[in-house]
Amino acid sequence: MAFSRFSPDATPAARIGLGLAAVGRPGYINLGRAADLPADRTVDALRERSHQLLDAAHAAGVRYLDTARSYGRAEEFLAEWLRERPAVRDVVVGSKWGYTYTADWRSDADTHEVKDHSAATFDRQYAESTALLGDRLDLYQIHSVTPQSPALTDPAVLERLAGLRAAGVDVGLSTSGPAQAEAIRAALALRYEGGPLFRTVQSTFNVLEPSAGEALAEAHAAGLTVIVKEGMANGRLAGAAAPPVLREIAGRYGTGPDAVALAAVLHRPWAGIVLSGAATVAQLTGNLAAAGLRLDSRDLARLTELAVPAQRYWAERSALPWS
Repeated sequence: MAFSRFSPDATPAARIGLGLAAVGRPGYINLGRAADLPADRTVDALRERSHQLLDAAHAAGVRYLDTARSYGRAEEFLAEWLRERPAVRDVVVGSKWGYTYTADWRSDADTHEVKDHSAATFDRQYAESTALLGDRLDLYQIHSVTPQSPALTDPAVLERLAGLRAAGVDVGLSTSGPAQAEAIRAALALRYEGGPLFRTVQSTFNVLEPSAGEALAEAHAAGLTVIVKEGMANGRLAGAAAPPVLREIAGRYGTGPDAVALAAVLHRPWAGIVLSGAATVAQLTGNLAAAGLRLDSRDLARLTELAVPAQRYWAERSALPWS
């Protein structure tokens, strides 16, 4: 059980992964969900949607699948999909611990998830993850680390992460917030047997919020695989919500703005995997067009002009509703 068996060259689409946050629970922070999901977001309806997406992703060449304890029943849906397709042995599975899902399958809940990076939460959630995914769990990541996270300093947590490494399970972290770069660099300082403790780092990076770029390049240089999340800024870089320049560039390339937004990230030499958070097969197909899209230097330069200050980006993100 190790992320190290992932090959970005396995298929043309292998550098795009599928994240299950948008279909593992009825509520999520993403624009356009009323049109994306069935009106009746039952467990069975989202299980069926998750399996449709997983089938389509695998058929298209996607080989990294990303979930988390806090994504409602996403781990369960993924585990069922894997059990029903025993011949599918070429995918790499990553999950995350540190947030507990608390919405009780409601999209209008006051609180959807609660963050806790204690050793006790690790123990509980790792047991829950492995009860579902068993030996298919290749990568276990700390969810949404910030510079203040005790997960980077608590000896009990670090002992457990080292124990996973010793057992052959790779460990990683995801980051969030305007100080992602600081969190990444703090994580790079943690060691295991002479090398970095973490095998991967998963961070928000897109044309609106590129502030973690230099730190992600440092992580790549240190041997970590960089996984990019929120490449479409929770839907703000897709469809009609995309900035005019993004839509204009997409029109010239004959794709959607979502593909251009993801391709702009894939052009970064340090980007290992860029996640699609598609909620429909049509969205997934549009996202996967990024794998074959080569943007010219002028268009890449124009897209860099869309960047906003990190504090502003994260304030605007936090104001987006769960829907």
